[in-house]
Amino acid sequence: MTKAQRDIIIFAAFCLAVLATPLLLQGNYLLNVFVFIGINTMLAVALNLLLGFAGQISLGHAAFFGLGAYISGILTTRYAIEPWMAMVAAALCVGVIAFIIGFPILKLKGHYLAMATLGFGIIVYIIFNETVDWTGGPSGMSGIPNLALGPLIFDSDMTNYYLIWVFTLLTMLLSINLADSRIGRALRAIHDSEVAARVMGVNVRLLKVQIFTVSALISALAGSLYAHTMTFIAPASFGFNFSVELVTMVIIGGLGSIYGSFLGAAILTLLPEFLRVFHDFDIIIYGLLLIVMTMFMPGGLIGGFEALAAAIKRRKEA
Repeated sequence: MTKAQRDIIIFAAFCLAVLATPLLLQGNYLLNVFVFIGINTMLAVALNLLLGFAGQISLGHAAFFGLGAYISGILTTRYAIEPWMAMVAAALCVGVIAFIIGFPILKLKGHYLAMATLGFGIIVYIIFNETVDWTGGPSGMSGIPNLALGPLIFDSDMTNYYLIWVFTLLTMLLSINLADSRIGRALRAIHDSEVAARVMGVNVRLLKVQIFTVSALISALAGSLYAHTMTFIAPASFGFNFSVELVTMVIIGGLGSIYGSFLGAAILTLLPEFLRVFHDFDIIIYGLLLIVMTMFMPGGLIGGFEALAAAIKRRKEA
């Protein structure tokens, strides 16, 4: 069996599991949790393209998520633009913003890049809070319409589940194909050594900006879906803490692994449900998780599973 055939079988099995999940869940609460897992998976996959494949850290991806949500919300509530068109407009606007700021920001490396993206995220968060006439300020924005396809309105947990997961599966499929393409190999080369990538003829600066833009565009799309699914948004959902959560999801799942992004998103979405008593210390818990994973399992859970499977195989052969 070739790698391509194995990848097709794995993805098909994953799709079947996603489609069958609502049949196994009892109650709308769990279904709503899996809606959030889908949104967070999109965000984790988007960040993994930048962090896991290209090796460019970002602590401001929650800003792109928020921009997608607010632009879509403003266009539909204030200008009565059709929600699907608002989603496209929001994604394009955020993509243009990411492309413009990507050229100066991605000249930086390491912790300087992290601080620059963090600064961008803080600026956007302040704008969300201060532009009360547009965003509603700290009180948030309500009345955002649900998405609809003809007579089908996505206004229930079941319909929202399938809506979100269709977009999530398409995002994962796009990312898997991108990772296995020439562009994916160029991104890995940049991750390993930018100098070596340049020697091999890769336009490093342009490719970094392009993957930064694609990552931001996917995050904006997730933001629009979040806005039209929840019908209410507030700045608190798009702050620095959430950017840290996204980085934690990627590292726990596994850098450079699309399925690891899903695993990390699922764990970090379900974890707060079990740690509500430690709500005020959630950022500390995420920090401890990051430390433990980087020290004892740097390849994330997916990398750990692969290492365990390889060890078992070697033992059997011996």
